[in-house]
Amino acid sequence: MELFGQEYARLCAAAGAAPQEVVLRRLREPDGARGRLDLAAQSLSLQTCSALGRLLPGAAPLAALALGDCGLSEEGVRLLLHGLCSNTTVKYLDLKGNNLRTVGAEALGKLLRQNKSIRSLILEWNSLGMWEEDFSFFCQGLRANNILQRLDLRNNQINHQGAAELAVALTQNTSLQELDLRWNNIGLLGGRALLNCLHSNKTLKRLELAGNNVPGDILKAVEQALDHNQDREAILSEAQNQVNILSKEVLSLKDEKDKQFMDFVDTVDKQKEERARSEKMSAARVSQLQEALDEQYSIMNSLKTKLQLTEAALALSEQKVHNLGELLNAMKQEQNCAAECHFRELQQLKQEGADREGRLMHDLSAASEKNLLLRNQVDELERKCKIQQAQLFQVKQDLTNTTAELKLRAVEAEERLEMEKRRFKQSLEDMESLRVKEVDRMTQHMEASERSMHNRIQRLEAIRISLAEELSQVKAAALTERGQAEEELIKVRSQARLEEQQRLEHLEEKLRLMTESRDEAQNCCLKQKEMVAEAQAKAKQLTLYADGLRRRLDELQQDLDSKEGEKVTELNKVKVELQEQIGHLEAERAAQDGLREKIAALERQLKALSSNHREALLDKEGELSLLLEKLRMKEAEITRLREEEAQRASFLQNAIMAYVQGSPLGTHSSRK
Repeated sequence: MELFGQEYARLCAAAGAAPQEVVLRRLREPDGARGRLDLAAQSLSLQTCSALGRLLPGAAPLAALALGDCGLSEEGVRLLLHGLCSNTTVKYLDLKGNNLRTVGAEALGKLLRQNKSIRSLILEWNSLGMWEEDFSFFCQGLRANNILQRLDLRNNQINHQGAAELAVALTQNTSLQELDLRWNNIGLLGGRALLNCLHSNKTLKRLELAGNNVPGDILKAVEQALDHNQDREAILSEAQNQVNILSKEVLSLKDEKDKQFMDFVDTVDKQKEERARSEKMSAARVSQLQEALDEQYSIMNSLKTKLQLTEAALALSEQKVHNLGELLNAMKQEQNCAAECHFRELQQLKQEGADREGRLMHDLSAASEKNLLLRNQVDELERKCKIQQAQLFQVKQDLTNTTAELKLRAVEAEERLEMEKRRFKQSLEDMESLRVKEVDRMTQHMEASERSMHNRIQRLEAIRISLAEELSQVKAAALTERGQAEEELIKVRSQARLEEQQRLEHLEEKLRLMTESRDEAQNCCLKQKEMVAEAQAKAKQLTLYADGLRRRLDELQQDLDSKEGEKVTELNKVKVELQEQIGHLEAERAAQDGLREKIAALERQLKALSSNHREALLDKEGELSLLLEKLRMKEAEITRLREEEAQRASFLQNAIMAYVQGSPLGTHSSRK
């Protein structure tokens, strides 16, 4: 009880209130040590009621709680009774003189429904019967209670309707033995209701109805019903005593006949042992079957989880395959468009090259005619220009310088072409290695294919830009040689640039991720335009200078022929490289087809795996059904064995009873 008092003080301190000394003192008294807390005629605060309500649930160290004449408020009563609902130790509760009304009646009804330990409840001098609806809650709790044995409801202003509610509750209550209803307003109707309930209630032994204006005949009838219940209880007790006496006589008879039935008992023991063994064996078998069934259930659960995981993985893989298929289709369409564009560009380049060759041949023929005319003029002028040999010598030196410069430029152009070829070959090798790596990555992880395809598109675009730059450089070299061809090439390049810008704008709408590469390509184009403008200015100067030299020298024809041959060879090389690029693009298309076939093969494998999983699940379900059938058969065998054992036991009992009745002792006892 000291711990109870400490907990009470702690809860009061936590609530911000001082603990009441009366409660602490009563907890320290000997009655408190014996499990009785007597707080009668003490004024308890709401904080004390709340603290006691928190301490009472469970196995509190109290067996009796006296709270009579404490002047408890409705809220305090509710808190105390809420704590007692789950109490398992309090058997005696005294709440007399607390003016309990509506909230108290509802709380008491809840207490009677939930509490399983209170045997005696004192509610004298309260007002539970003033409000009929709330008193009906109390009666419902009493009807559901099967533990309470004594109930004191004296001076509670209970009228005939409250008595009718009590009568309905008593018809179903099977534990109440004493009920005190003195000094209420039950009247004639209430008395009749209580009298009618006693026909079905056989446990109530004492009912006090004095001071209720109940007629004497009803009181006498109630007393007779109670006497009938008491007589019934006495008869039941006598019958129980006789049963005990007869059981003792049967035991004595059994002791006397033990020697005669030793063999029979031995056989019975053997049969019992055999039955116990069979039961143990059957129990062991049942346990084994249960374990096997549990294992099968666990296996089925694991298989179900695996199937769910595989289905989720399959769904994810199908989604990824679908996304990759869409990406591949988009890439194929873009590559087809790019290939068609490249093919159209190649055809245009071929057409332009053919036109350019025709024009150059026409220019060459015109130049050759002019050269013939110039030769005639030179022959005529040689006679006249012997005096100007010194000037010619200087002009020759200038010509040699210009030819040297032209040769140097040609060598630089060749070196640039070689560098571009090496770079193109290196890029092709890089593309091939990247393609192999991309195929490996595609087989290892599906998601890396998107990045690799974007990288491949960017690199192809860079190669295309480099090819365009090479073509522009070749055009620049051709422009430096001939002015008219330069103008035509400038027009073609301007048209090509316009078409390239349109194509780039179209690609910008589809591929937003290539904006950076497009900006770089535009910057490179601007730089190339500036270089081309500078080269055009230089070319114009050179053409003017070359026109003056053409009139004087025939050696330029040979240089022009050699340059023309080199140009044709370069154009052929460019055509071969473009054809190789087209072949590489076709090879990449074939590789993409192979990847598509691999994706289809993976889909087939996934379908095969899902079908295998489904077949395995069906097999497991068949095995489970077989095990369940076996378990049912075993249970049928067990029930059959039990029925046989019960029949044997009944036969043995009948035989024993027949033997006992047939013996002299049995006839003697029956006569008595």
